[in-house]
Amino acid sequence: MQPHRSEDVVRGVLDQMDHHARRTRTAILGAVAVEGLLMIVALLKVNWADRTHVLLFVFSVLGYAIVALGLVALGAHVSRVGARIVAALDDRGER
Repeated sequence: MQPHRSEDVVRGVLDQMDHHARRTRTAILGAVAVEGLLMIVALLKVNWADRTHVLLFVFSVLGYAIVALGLVALGAHVSRVGARIVAALDDRGER
């Protein structure tokens, strides 16, 4: 009879996933803080009278926006795949 062993494994994996999720959230919040600080510095340092500075600033922000949207799409995809795996495991457990 191995149900207790498999439950321990599942509980251990879920605990690891929670730990990694907390570390990921902390890292993301740290990155947001650093990026926010860099954005403030950039806003203060741009010479708004110089059209070249403004153009470079706008293109830089657009580049970050594209990367951010890509990361959001990737996160949504990974979440969807994770949900499908959990659903498949739930279906397997009911049989």
